[in-house]
Amino acid sequence: MTVIFALPMTGRTGTETRHTRRTIGDHTRRIDPAPGAALQAGAMANPHFLPATDALDPRHAFDRRANWVRMRTLVLLRWIAISGQIVAVIVGRSTFSLQFEIGLIYATIGAAIITNLMAVLIFPQNKRLSETELLAALILDMVQLSLLLALTGGLNNPFALLILAQVAISATALGRNSTIVVCAIAVGLITTLLFFHLPLEDVEGRILQLPPLFLAGFWAAIVIGIVFQAAYARRVISEVSTMSDALAATQMALAREQKLTDLGGVVAAAAHELGTPLSTIALVAGEMIDEAETDTLRDDAVLIRAQADRCREILRSMGQAGNQDRHIRIAPVSSVIEEAAEPHRGRGIDLVFDCRAEAGSDASQPSIERRPEIVHGARNLIQNAVDFAQVRVWVDIRWSDTVVALRISDDGPGFPPEALPFLGDPFLRHRKDGTHPDSRPGYEGLGLGLFIAKTLLERSGAEITFANARDGFGHAIPDTARSGAIASAVWPRETLAVAADRSPLGPNLPTR
Repeated sequence: MTVIFALPMTGRTGTETRHTRRTIGDHTRRIDPAPGAALQAGAMANPHFLPATDALDPRHAFDRRANWVRMRTLVLLRWIAISGQIVAVIVGRSTFSLQFEIGLIYATIGAAIITNLMAVLIFPQNKRLSETELLAALILDMVQLSLLLALTGGLNNPFALLILAQVAISATALGRNSTIVVCAIAVGLITTLLFFHLPLEDVEGRILQLPPLFLAGFWAAIVIGIVFQAAYARRVISEVSTMSDALAATQMALAREQKLTDLGGVVAAAAHELGTPLSTIALVAGEMIDEAETDTLRDDAVLIRAQADRCREILRSMGQAGNQDRHIRIAPVSSVIEEAAEPHRGRGIDLVFDCRAEAGSDASQPSIERRPEIVHGARNLIQNAVDFAQVRVWVDIRWSDTVVALRISDDGPGFPPEALPFLGDPFLRHRKDGTHPDSRPGYEGLGLGLFIAKTLLERSGAEITFANARDGFGHAIPDTARSGAIASAVWPRETLAVAADRSPLGPNLPTR
């Protein structure tokens, strides 16, 4: 089975950048660079933005889980259940001298054996069951178990609890509607067994049964267990599944950023190696222009030199977008953050950078490694601020002898106060007003953007916090301009900084 994850990214343009309510990490289709944007702000800076899909939507998590169950697993579990049923019947008759309708019991067990053998002979063992097939198999197993219970005392038989096994499987592997069907059938079968069953007798003909009050209590306990186990197991596996998908998306984003960094080195090497032959072509074309005897030859030489110059400009642009020199691998922290913000400069929102040392600290700016998780995580935080800012986004960089801090704030509406405790979770949440993030055109609001940013930056050693510049009543505090959301990342300096300000950079180093 192949699982394809699609990562919804980036923001909006035009009037879509103005909203009255901020959602958590909303990401939509694609940012179209401003006309005439350089290659660095275009394809080389934005290739990690993918079309938005619902592949990571937790509402659809279980639509994918049903196909994870193999026929071989189900057959093995049935053989274990059949073996247990046979052992229970033998022990009940030989050890406890219980009287059964042994023919009907073995016929019921035999039907399960035949069904299992047919599954082994007809279907390949690595077959993945669809949701409908798994649902039918679970219902068949519950009916077979209920028939055995009906022949052996109904709810007077303590093995009636085993009906919870199918409920647990459905809650962890099937969708919500299918789980509801399984639970309803389980409750119906248990209720039927309460009233319709053969008595359980010993060898002397005495009927073994619970007092009516205990029998009713046992029925209620099983029904409550069905509902509770289904709800509890589904909630836990839902969060595990969603977190797993979100972490996979985060890893994919990081791997893609790393590949882009490696690709930049290849582009820089190509630009470096082709620069000399293109210069030679341009020089020879200039000599041909001076020595041309006819206008036709002169025009051809002029065209050759113009095209060679054009190729040099293209390669220079590509080299700027992807050269693999010391400036790219290790750079001042402000340069790395400005690079992360580059794709969002042309979206109609002012980006204001303020980079300085804390009072009493060394004024030399720390240099850091250009790590993909830092660039990608900071880019997501800046994007989220740009998405909801009215006019301006502030990017503040501070450092001291012990920490390096990044603070991103905007003048938008801020985070919903009720959502602050959940920021960074990759779970789709409804708002208090009952609306859904998908109800806004162009949005795929999974909270995945902030989750990816938080996960990547924490991986680099940062501590991430989210807050509002407004109090719980919507009043701005104390900076009236910065009235929106605040995202902060703080790194211990020893885990992030490589050195203080460095001397001017040397020439480009080609990739070998």
